[in-house]
Amino acid sequence: MKKIYLFCSAGMSTSMLASSMQKAAGDHNLDVEIKAYSEKVVNEIVETENPDVIMLGPQVKYLFDNFSKRFGSARPVVQIKAEDYALANGPAVLKQAIVALKSFEQK
Repeated sequence: MKKIYLFCSAGMSTSMLASSMQKAAGDHNLDVEIKAYSEKVVNEIVETENPDVIMLGPQVKYLFDNFSKRFGSARPVVQIKAEDYALANGPAVLKQAIVALKSFEQK
């Protein structure tokens, strides 16, 4: 099972997107776990849960460089596209995560 974890300011708006992504994954029989968290707990979550993909909501895009340096050697760190985030377009964001993961694994 692959773990795709989304981080935003408080984790609340992103949880709706995570639910939409999980539904899309289920529709395609993908074995993934998608969860949303506040960026304040990223260290704990990465250490204990070891996600395969870290995705950042638009409101915390300023953390991208920092997260990439800290966590990007072991997994892709991705900025969620603002338009997909705003529309809670779970299938599109899921695809973005899968493409990032496949690209990372091919390195």
